[in-house]
Amino acid sequence: MFDISLDLIITTICAFVAAISFIAFVFPILQRSEKSKRYKSIIENRKKTLFEAARQDIKNKGEKSVSAKDSVAMFFKVQQLAGEMGDKVRVQMLKAGIRHPMAPLVYIASQIGLPIILFLFTLLILSNVEKEPSDVMKFFVILGAVFSGFFLPRLLVKNTAMKREQELSLTFPDALDMMLICVQGGIGLEQAVERVAEEVAEHSPVLAEELGILSAEMAMLADRRAALSDFGKRVGGYGKSFATALIQAEQYGTSISQALRVMADELRDIRMSNAEQKAAALPPKLTVPMILFFLPALFIVIMGPAGIEASQAGLGG
Repeated sequence: MFDISLDLIITTICAFVAAISFIAFVFPILQRSEKSKRYKSIIENRKKTLFEAARQDIKNKGEKSVSAKDSVAMFFKVQQLAGEMGDKVRVQMLKAGIRHPMAPLVYIASQIGLPIILFLFTLLILSNVEKEPSDVMKFFVILGAVFSGFFLPRLLVKNTAMKREQELSLTFPDALDMMLICVQGGIGLEQAVERVAEEVAEHSPVLAEELGILSAEMAMLADRRAALSDFGKRVGGYGKSFATALIQAEQYGTSISQALRVMADELRDIRMSNAEQKAAALPPKLTVPMILFFLPALFIVIMGPAGIEASQAGLGG
């Protein structure tokens, strides 16, 4: 048998702890570079898409063919196939952070195909059970499977969009303050948005991606209001208010820095009121945990010694 000494054990443990510490130190740096690469790739892809779309529009200018125009982007095909439904699906995909051109088609196909798959799977399960259920039970089980298959993609996309909007709402006020500082310092709006996107990329990659796409669209598109409107649709919440304020400021000729300052003050007040509401709602939420966990332990600590003394006195008597 091997003779393992105490020094070897201590050395092994120290080496293991050092390796874990090194990994814990290096992993955030690698993750930061990965986030930066992902952020830059998304921005470059968006710029490339806008450039290709503009070049295709120039190429197709004066042509009567509709099919060439439809090849600019896949979501135009979705909009022609599904009409208003396709546009709503595309907006839902963008709110959830899904930017692939085929995403609306996959979403619609899953809403059609998933109920059929679950219907067939439910029939297979019901046909192989030992005790055959009643017809009413079969009907409700099959109906539940079909409805679950239809609403499951919508639920997943909606849940992802809600989480994404909550994350953006938490980080957007700070980004707006930085944007206001940049604009007041004499930097243009496009450069300010791009600079803030680079600064928040480490802490909030979601907001960095959206601001980067906004910067790319404002630089590439002729109409800046269209880029702001698309940003408001994708982000929602504070982002929609931000886009509306800038569109109105540009439309009526007011100062952009003044609009940003007013909105920053408003968001700061909203954040303070939300913090006060959470603080006011904390005591009722703590009542039940205190009754269930703190009070029994407190009674045991207070009454325990007296009970022990009483029991010892009774045994001694």
